[in-house]
Amino acid sequence: MYTVGELLRQWRHRRGLSQLDLAIAADVSARHVSLVETGRSKPSAAMVLRLADQLHVPLRDRNRLLLAAGFAPRFPERPLHDTALSAAHDAVRRVIAAHEPYPALVFDRRWNILMTNRALDGFLAGADPDLLVPPVNLIRLGLHPRGLARLVVNLADVRALFRRRIGRQLATNPDPELTALYEELLAPAPGDPPGIESDVAIPMVIRVDGRELRLFSTITTFGTPMDITLDEIAIESYYPADAQSAAYFA
Repeated sequence: MYTVGELLRQWRHRRGLSQLDLAIAADVSARHVSLVETGRSKPSAAMVLRLADQLHVPLRDRNRLLLAAGFAPRFPERPLHDTALSAAHDAVRRVIAAHEPYPALVFDRRWNILMTNRALDGFLAGADPDLLVPPVNLIRLGLHPRGLARLVVNLADVRALFRRRIGRQLATNPDPELTALYEELLAPAPGDPPGIESDVAIPMVIRVDGRELRLFSTITTFGTPMDITLDEIAIESYYPADAQSAAYFA
């Protein structure tokens, strides 16, 4: 069991900040940050949240910090379909529905799919039914030979892109289940092609109905969530990367 000071130090190291950097950002003294990290000063709940905010700590881990400091968790975690989140649920549903005829989906911090729009149905039709049993994982579905991998022309590029995205996520927000998923599907193997070294806009090239569709995607998240579920979900929206792909969807 870690103390709140040890947890804060871990997060500070993940963010690549010195004690002085954090102190300046949080408008406190570097000595106070040092005292909190070493356990010689017990921070208030407000101070824990103040430091966590400057460290961009996810809400789930802010609750863990509060518990370690002897305070009650501050942020609730409710299912997306919970009555309390009805406005957010409706907003997400409207966003992905409005994106049709192009595909869009909603996933959580472990890349489990929570919602999709109708434009994605055609791509999922040929996937192995075992991969479509909830919770459906986007990474496993997209890279498994019996999933969407059979449709992806530039699979090495897509795999390399996911590898970098998940790798960055794990570097800042470690998670055992996501680590296991990375090792299962994304860990580099000897002889793997490097893929395109760019994060600008690598298209996913999918072969459907004898055509090659080129798609790129954007990620949308909630700006100021106060619920763990909303803090951890993202909307991925796919767009045609050329006129031929746009014509297919139209």
